[in-house]
Amino acid sequence: MSNGKSKGTKDGAGKSGKVGKAEYLEKLSALELELNNVARWLQHTGKRLMVLVEGRDTAGKGGVISAIAGSLNPRTTRSVALPKPTDREKTQWYFQRYVQHLPAAGEIVLFDRSWYNRAGVERVMGYCTEAETNAFLKAAPVFEQMLVDDGILLFKYWLTVDQAQQEERIAERMADPLKRWKLSPIDLQARERYADYGRARDHMLKVTHTPAAPWQLVDFNDQRRGRLTLIRHLLDAIPEHRVPEQLIEVPPLGHDPLTERLKTPFKPI
Repeated sequence: MSNGKSKGTKDGAGKSGKVGKAEYLEKLSALELELNNVARWLQHTGKRLMVLVEGRDTAGKGGVISAIAGSLNPRTTRSVALPKPTDREKTQWYFQRYVQHLPAAGEIVLFDRSWYNRAGVERVMGYCTEAETNAFLKAAPVFEQMLVDDGILLFKYWLTVDQAQQEERIAERMADPLKRWKLSPIDLQARERYADYGRARDHMLKVTHTPAAPWQLVDFNDQRRGRLTLIRHLLDAIPEHRVPEQLIEVPPLGHDPLTERLKTPFKPI
């Protein structure tokens, strides 16, 4: 498993080793062009791409998913962040509620947390039994092998973040009314069980890291660097994905541009 760590400050990062905003946006812009090449390739070939993004609270899962999806066609790129299961879903096969969100031909699906909730938050917080956890850990590699055998391109990323950094981000969210929605009572309880989550994660990685669906660990103590590292890895791991771009010719309008008609039954604002 890769730890996804970048080397020093050779990328032009500041003295703190963190990637500056201007540098980040410049590098992300180049990656976005490649991501659009991937999207066109998926449409051209009918391939399906699925990315699982896992990690502790505040690791940066939503941010990297937004960075990937931000420049892509929302009709063929979906982000999935499921709430806790309903009473009915609790009686179903554990993977059932995730199956309906699998990608169709030409689609990209990005999971903000996934079925690995069972081996993480559910296990640590006591929402499932030890027997249920063990059954999941046995079934997950089999389930993922089926997905890969059916042709889905499956990538699994764990975003690593030290507890000191996690504490800073929790404090930042508490102080910002526009970010407080990201915190829940469960998040604050989980904060006190950092070490327990680490042990659960290590066991999960050990038994679900397979040749068909390996885990990649990416250092997200610097979220900007982490996003660039993860996207770069994803692009490099996808098979040759360039297809001829279909150029669209825009003929002359043929008349002077018209003005939007304002005389309607409705008053414009």
